[in-house]
Amino acid sequence: MPEPQTGAGPADGNTPGAEPDRDPAAADEPTSPPVPSDQPEPSAQPTAADQPEPSGQPESTATADVPAPRWSGSAPVPPPSPRRPAWGESAEPTPPQAVPVGPPEHQTPVDPWAGVDTGGWDLPSAELPPLPPTLPYPSPPSTRQWSGPPAPPVGPHPLPPQAAPVPPQAARPTMPSRPMSPPAPPPAPARPPKQRRGRRSDPPPPAPPPDWQAPKGYVPVPVRRRRRWPWLLLLTLACCCGCPAYYGFPISAQYPARAALPVQIEDLSLRQDSRSAETAKQLENEVRQEHWLAEDTFAGVYSTNSGKRVTVFGGTGFRLSPESDAEAEISRLTDRYALNAPETVDTGVRGRHERCAVGRADGSDVVVCTSVDHGSIATGVFTRLSVGDSATLLNTLRAQIVQPERG
Repeated sequence: MPEPQTGAGPADGNTPGAEPDRDPAAADEPTSPPVPSDQPEPSAQPTAADQPEPSGQPESTATADVPAPRWSGSAPVPPPSPRRPAWGESAEPTPPQAVPVGPPEHQTPVDPWAGVDTGGWDLPSAELPPLPPTLPYPSPPSTRQWSGPPAPPVGPHPLPPQAAPVPPQAARPTMPSRPMSPPAPPPAPARPPKQRRGRRSDPPPPAPPPDWQAPKGYVPVPVRRRRRWPWLLLLTLACCCGCPAYYGFPISAQYPARAALPVQIEDLSLRQDSRSAETAKQLENEVRQEHWLAEDTFAGVYSTNSGKRVTVFGGTGFRLSPESDAEAEISRLTDRYALNAPETVDTGVRGRHERCAVGRADGSDVVVCTSVDHGSIATGVFTRLSVGDSATLLNTLRAQIVQPERG
């Protein structure tokens, strides 16, 4: 029994089942024209009139069997509008593509000279001179046949050549064998003389001729060989020993040192009264506080019969930079004595620096000078003296007060 088809339905496009109720009036109204389809219209199909009618059946019966077309429910589709050219596309119609031509072997050959009169093209050709005769090649010289042993066969593993058979020798009387002495070794080559690097061996002077005689009064003098000192070694010694000696000599000559105040220095006498002793004690304490690395300190007040007064104080100890210490000492005393700009004084001693400045103390003008070297510092306050005289007197005082232990 055949199974019912799932997608099958009525031929008029309606769903199976009961048909919807339609108004009889609406059914009689004319519908929109049907959409043209690919199937031929009923008018195009052969009708019953074109077909042979069977005998015994009227024409009306055949016409009544053709079903009338029903409403399809689709609207007419308008024809498509012409396509607008895209941006950059030419408005001219595209030429048809050229038909590809097949390979030449499949085409009919064409004679390009068909129908052309070629009878008058015969031109006289120039006669070319005959070619010179070719010389024969020289015959190769005759070669002799190789009489040596045959060549070994060529292969992956050539066989070694066999030794030729040794002919039998006649029997000879055997002699007792003696030990053979080893051959003497070849003599060793003579070693060239050693030459010192950096020196060239001078050639020996030429010998005089055999009949040569020295002139009268000539005395031969031996030529002294010039000695070349190693300048590089001298320069190294100068740099390694000269520089430390240059900078180390002032230090060794000025340090260590000891200080002691003499009672009389030229026309200056050390004052021993209580006021002078108290002033000296106060100055000594200030030096100890300011120079806490000082090994020894001193302070004293000297005066002359004419009324000049000199106050000297300082200390001993190692100092690496005497110049900066002299400037620092003058700066420390500037506020106390209202000092002006300091002046640099040349002492004439390498490693010793001195500064002097003019100021006021107790309502009178004073000159303050300080002298510093690698082993000591000495400062003096002078009244009724100029800057030059004060610097000279300070050098005299320190020469008597400070004594280097190695001097």
